[in-house]
Amino acid sequence: MSQAILYNYFNTYKKESPLEVLICEDAKEAASLETVAKYFKKDVVVFPDFRPSYGDDLRSYKEELHELFFALRSYYSAKKKPLVIAPLKTLLFHLPKEEILGATSLEFGTEIDMNAFKEQMLFWGYTFVDMVQVEGEISFRGDIIDIYVPSSKNPVRISLFDNEIEQIKEFALETQRTLGDDLEEVEIRSAFYSLDETAFNALNEKIEHSEFDALNKDVASLGFWHLDDMSENFLAGKESKLVRDLQNVLKDAYGINNPQLSRESFELEKLEENESVKELVVANAEQLIKVHKDKKITIIAANAATLKQAGIYDTKNINVITAPYILNIITDDALVISLNKPDKKRRRRKSSILLDDLKAGDYVVHEDYGVGIFEKIEQTEILGGVKDFIVIKYIGDDKILLPVENLDFIDRYIAGGGSTPVLDRLGKGSFAKLKATVRKRLLEIAGQIVNTAAARALIKAPKISLDKKSLKEFQALSGFEYTDDQTQSIDEIISQISSGHIMDRLLSGDVGFGKTEVALNTIFAAYKSGYQSAFIVPTTLLSAQHFRSLDERFHDLGIRYAKLDRFVSTKDKNAIIKGLASGEIDCVVGTHALFGLEFKKLGVVIIDEEHKFGVKQKEKIKELYHNVHLLSMSATPIPRSLNQALSSIKTMSQLLTPPSERQGVRTFVKEYDEKLIKEVILRELRRGGQVFYVHNSIDHMPIKMGEIKALLPELRIVMLHSKISAVQTEKELLKFEAGEYDLMIATSIIESGIHMPRVNTIIVDGADRFGIADLHQLRGRVGRGSYEGFAYFVVPNKEALTDEAKKRLLALESNSFLGSGSVLAHHDLEIRGGGNLVGDAQSGHIKNIGYSLYLRMLEDAIKDLSNTTQTQRAKVDIKLTISAYVSDMVIQEDRLRLDIYRRLSQAESAIEIYEIEEEVIDRFTEIDTPTKQFFELMVIKLLAIDKKIKSISNYGQNITFTYLNDAKETIKADSKDDDDIIKNTLVYLRK
Repeated sequence: MSQAILYNYFNTYKKESPLEVLICEDAKEAASLETVAKYFKKDVVVFPDFRPSYGDDLRSYKEELHELFFALRSYYSAKKKPLVIAPLKTLLFHLPKEEILGATSLEFGTEIDMNAFKEQMLFWGYTFVDMVQVEGEISFRGDIIDIYVPSSKNPVRISLFDNEIEQIKEFALETQRTLGDDLEEVEIRSAFYSLDETAFNALNEKIEHSEFDALNKDVASLGFWHLDDMSENFLAGKESKLVRDLQNVLKDAYGINNPQLSRESFELEKLEENESVKELVVANAEQLIKVHKDKKITIIAANAATLKQAGIYDTKNINVITAPYILNIITDDALVISLNKPDKKRRRRKSSILLDDLKAGDYVVHEDYGVGIFEKIEQTEILGGVKDFIVIKYIGDDKILLPVENLDFIDRYIAGGGSTPVLDRLGKGSFAKLKATVRKRLLEIAGQIVNTAAARALIKAPKISLDKKSLKEFQALSGFEYTDDQTQSIDEIISQISSGHIMDRLLSGDVGFGKTEVALNTIFAAYKSGYQSAFIVPTTLLSAQHFRSLDERFHDLGIRYAKLDRFVSTKDKNAIIKGLASGEIDCVVGTHALFGLEFKKLGVVIIDEEHKFGVKQKEKIKELYHNVHLLSMSATPIPRSLNQALSSIKTMSQLLTPPSERQGVRTFVKEYDEKLIKEVILRELRRGGQVFYVHNSIDHMPIKMGEIKALLPELRIVMLHSKISAVQTEKELLKFEAGEYDLMIATSIIESGIHMPRVNTIIVDGADRFGIADLHQLRGRVGRGSYEGFAYFVVPNKEALTDEAKKRLLALESNSFLGSGSVLAHHDLEIRGGGNLVGDAQSGHIKNIGYSLYLRMLEDAIKDLSNTTQTQRAKVDIKLTISAYVSDMVIQEDRLRLDIYRRLSQAESAIEIYEIEEEVIDRFTEIDTPTKQFFELMVIKLLAIDKKIKSISNYGQNITFTYLNDAKETIKADSKDDDDIIKNTLVYLRK
């Protein structure tokens, strides 16, 4: 259902809407409809998209269950019943009744009976742990109780004095430190069901004898299926006519037979459309407002910073709603537009020196003083204004104070191999000598790099350009929305290949993050400019995959494309070689069979999985295609610092954001049972998918294959392991990928670089014998398309599991959501990525001065040798008598404040500053005066650079601006208060 339809409905029923329950398709649709209800100030409750199969172990659905119970509580406790927006699947189950979704309040100063409280929390479904990490956990440590109430923003710490509650505070999960002010009281809601001892024991009895399987048979995993008369169909009793039998909807649409559902029927009335109410896409808000100035205009913005970002300062005659949602509607007499951006999955931020990871006691490198220990952020008053400084300790307790605005001078010390650095001594000049030695060696390395780059730079590059309109039309044909990273990478590539300079760019991104689509845009641009493209890959499997992508995207566009690898017949091969030489073929994808071929007008060479080619092969590619644009693609991450070091000779782009349609992987731990294996395989086949079956014993694999065949004689199975030849493996993989097999039984060598979006179920046999990182990696092989993935970790005997194995498996089962396993530390990845590009001979130097400074010096050496004098970024001396710093009342954690300071110092536009301000409000809290003033100060600095101003100072109300040519201008502020000084400075700079 569209937002326009619901907008029209509420617009028609302005006063009283008879709508009680709005049934929609999924969570995405529910969220967009909730926006409309909120716009019309309707009370609304949204149910999550809860879609297990009847009898599933619900540990993997814990997040949705908690959301569902919270929504039900809100509905039950409301005096005037709100509108319920719910995905159909959620309403197909019987849901808990009001009486078993209870809550209790704990108030400051009241006494607590500890034993009774512990019992109550047990019956209410809380898990007792040492340290609280996920919702529904509780920890008792002497006179401290930590509890994470489901659907709360933060967990809560309750401090007791004897039996009396002395303090209640929220705390942060990451740091386990308390946040904000004391709370007067906290509402404790049940983690699952608010049962007394009798009801809890009765439910547990049913769970123990349940016919359903779970690693741990408890309330969390199976309780929902055995509530019986404590649950009911939510729609029962709602005023509805009999129109459709939901039991049949369930069976027909989802192939699930659920005896828990009654055969009641409910009206599913459709809301009417109105052609004069339309949704619109907002490209330029200012322009839209001008065009429709005669209509009633409403602007929705998350906060004032969002309005400023869009360049809207005058809001006279405009209704401004401060809200985070998105609604863009146009009618005959009204215009509603939102300035908020879609809440895309946030990519993981990485600062150049990982400052977000910096904590007291960490080693840092100052580029003038060497290796020291970061101690803390210290606040000091200077010339009437308050400033933050970084304290760094050296040998003999010597210290330096570094102003936060000069954060660029330090880097986190990373050297690889876990080596501990030696601290430097201040004032002895030894670090300067060490840097000189390293610099000498770096100039030699830089010499080789620069010579290669210089030789390429002299070559006349093919000029490939593409107008924005054609590019947008091509992108629209993809059928999906590009991530911001994809759009940026494509813009960078097109801009470079149209400049007349040769391109040598590295594009990095995880499998499934859209590197191929970026490559296709590049090939399309080359074709439109009359050039050919070659797409070189290391294996025939990748060649087949990419050829299919070419076929899907280019089939109707008149582009002639071909594939060249060992599976192409001699006759076809000869025809392709001729076609490339004559220019009849525009694009070819293939393996090393492409080396040394003649092209009529080759413009771009794309190399996929570059790291899988040998050194000699890489050299051969560069030799053969030295006068064309090169785009290398890799799934290994690029360190940002290395990116900077090599930026003058090799440009880089990264894809860090998963596609928006990608979902998490539901994880289940099960005891081996033939019925289960059969059902899991059939369920995947029913939705047109394929299955990976991981079995780590090569000798036993044929027996296992026989067992599966006996269960499902019609199943098409392929077996792969390290003893099967590479050629045979490749052939079979191609067949599997083409859908000729239903199931692949293999060892854990499942190729990590292969993108198989149709494989959405993985069964890992003997999962107790794998490490947590291995299991997480295996789980990542499925759920790569828009389908939800399922991972089944199968163990031979649950009772025989060690406590360690059980904990490991339960942790994976409870954390199925996307991005839950940043299992690999990212500095190790940075160092590994760096080693690939710089070479390993430098480990001694890296150990002495740290990885980040080493790369920064390499960057300087390259710039010196290639005579690329970096345009010095202008500096502005701001001497305004105001207190401006990121307050620890807003961001308590030093490391998080450091990250914000670093990012602000790197910002290049006022919009970036306001975006960071918006993020701080979103992540932490409304900002206080000194923090607000620091953001405005950063904007003043950037605006002053644009105006070629070198200093701004004030004496009382008089503010003086001194320009680079020494011209001066003085203005008078409304008063000498901080806010007037800032306001008048900004007004002057924005003129």
